[in-house]
Amino acid sequence: MKNYWLFKSEPDVYSIDDLERDGTTFWDGVRNYEARNYLRDKVKKGDKVLFYHSNCEVPGVYGVCEVVKEGYPDFTQFDPKNKYYDPKSNPNNPTWFMVDVKFVKKLKKPVTLEEIKNNPKLKNIRLVQKGNRLSIIPLTKEEFDEILKMS
Repeated sequence: MKNYWLFKSEPDVYSIDDLERDGTTFWDGVRNYEARNYLRDKVKKGDKVLFYHSNCEVPGVYGVCEVVKEGYPDFTQFDPKNKYYDPKSNPNNPTWFMVDVKFVKKLKKPVTLEEIKNNPKLKNIRLVQKGNRLSIIPLTKEEFDEILKMS
């Protein structure tokens, strides 16, 4: 069964335009245990992902991508020169995981956080729930489809 996700990235770190240019990329740097568990255990090849720009002037969903490689150890955790280095991570029992995604499309019109908050059909989406700052968020198919309709 296909799953649906929202992955957040700051556009000055990695944007939908970067993914369109690159075609595929690894989704590295996730350092939250709940999000890590999704990447390690739940995100599967073929899953659909909404690409969300966070921490920017107009946060919102800007594109769609698809998972092309399931969870594997995030190699940045072992590189002391990388900003995501984790000295406590053990290569024999890695702490952090990532997946690979491929570009599917940019949305004709980005769907802003404000528009998502104002849509009654999305009132239960985890993105707008108080205290939810996860960078990987599960979506229902209905939430995924509604956001695509809004674009």
